[in-house]
Amino acid sequence: MDKIINFRLTSKILSRNVFIVSLSILVCSIIALIYAEPIYPFLISFLISFTIAFILFLISKTENGDTELNRKDAYFSVTSSWLLMTLLGSLPYVISGSIPVFVDALFESVSGFTTTGSSILTDIESLPKSILFWRSLTHWIGGIGIIVLVILIMPTLQIGGYQLFTMESSLQEKIHPKIKSVGQRILAIYVLLTAAEVVLLLLGKMNLFDSVCHAFGTIATGGFSPKNTSITDYSPYIQYVIMIFMLLAGTNFVIHYYILKREFGKVKENEEMRFYFAVVSIVGLIITLVLFFKMNKPFEEAFREAFFQVISIVTCTGFASADYLNWPVFAWVFIFLIMFLGGSTGSTAGGIKMARHLVLLKNIRRNFREFLHPHAILHLRINGRPINDETNRTILSFISIYFIVFVIGSILIVATGVDIRTASSSVATCMAGIGPGIGTVGPASNFAHLPANSKVLLSILMIIGRLEIYTVIVLFTKKFWQH
Repeated sequence: MDKIINFRLTSKILSRNVFIVSLSILVCSIIALIYAEPIYPFLISFLISFTIAFILFLISKTENGDTELNRKDAYFSVTSSWLLMTLLGSLPYVISGSIPVFVDALFESVSGFTTTGSSILTDIESLPKSILFWRSLTHWIGGIGIIVLVILIMPTLQIGGYQLFTMESSLQEKIHPKIKSVGQRILAIYVLLTAAEVVLLLLGKMNLFDSVCHAFGTIATGGFSPKNTSITDYSPYIQYVIMIFMLLAGTNFVIHYYILKREFGKVKENEEMRFYFAVVSIVGLIITLVLFFKMNKPFEEAFREAFFQVISIVTCTGFASADYLNWPVFAWVFIFLIMFLGGSTGSTAGGIKMARHLVLLKNIRRNFREFLHPHAILHLRINGRPINDETNRTILSFISIYFIVFVIGSILIVATGVDIRTASSSVATCMAGIGPGIGTVGPASNFAHLPANSKVLLSILMIIGRLEIYTVIVLFTKKFWQH
């Protein structure tokens, strides 16, 4: 009888991912040595992680069977990898005593690897530099992980219509015929963007440690900052640099490849990119005008504050250069609404994604046209390619399920004793991987005061949102575990 899950193959994938985590933890021990901080939290965490990776590697060698991953194996591997990585990622926090409560440490680790940026820390700057570096590094690891997942893995599983926006556009338009080579090129772009931001931040007189940590958080659209005030106390130059790189990180990485290849025609054809920039521009301009006329801010300051916060929320980064809860109600309600947008597919951004919203709008427009011309045959297209009915249904279903999970999650958080405004924004920001929310979890606050069961629920929602819902939920269906 065939096995439901090929544990030889899934163990091989898990061992590689855990091995990457263990090496990353070991890197932090070097940072600890540089700053004369205790290295034992990282050495112990490394040994535990490496041992688990080695055991999984041995399991992958014990069985014979299929050498190709099927869809069930992929679903199981993806979700298991993120769960195991986040559990191991909490070890340095607990062992060092920086975050002694396991639930809090797990929340911080999940927030890091899912590039959410929500935090339970009340005094970030009091932590050792090595722990702060690990905190930011989890963002960077999770960011490249999600890029590979979205561009290379999810399209083959036909999750949420990704085969239309990423795999087909990248492989059929021949970035490179081999998936491995596509992954290498994406990693190169990811590293290049990170290095470029570090250099530009150094030019703005930010120190090297802070520059690297902020670059990790920006390119991964994570939002962890080694400073209590996030980006607020930095110069306008620094804020503009981070703003630009947040915008770039929220763009499909396939687009970056085309720009490097000077294939500007393909860039221009991308409807999602145009929609993404249009939404950011329109919302940013509206809030700029609100701050300029209602709060009497100088135009440059209003422009910078508005666009920084809008780009940060839309790309699901979560950095803050101002407390938007001090803005007029209209402005911060707008901020809450754009939490459901998300950046581009094939980017490190979370949320529903611009492409899905674009498809939704195209459906609405088609319905209106059909009312006016009932006998017309109208086809949906994106980037010049038709959207078949199955893909269209999948995309619309994803949006519906996303909001259903949001409502259920909000109700569950309210049931733990949290007020409805804080609960709903906590769920919205954690599902989308943004970071700060509304109410008592705004940009000037954190998640430390929430009940432990709320933190566990929000940690689960971070993973569900980051892995595009279907990937996780399918594991809990009866049909998945049947032959």
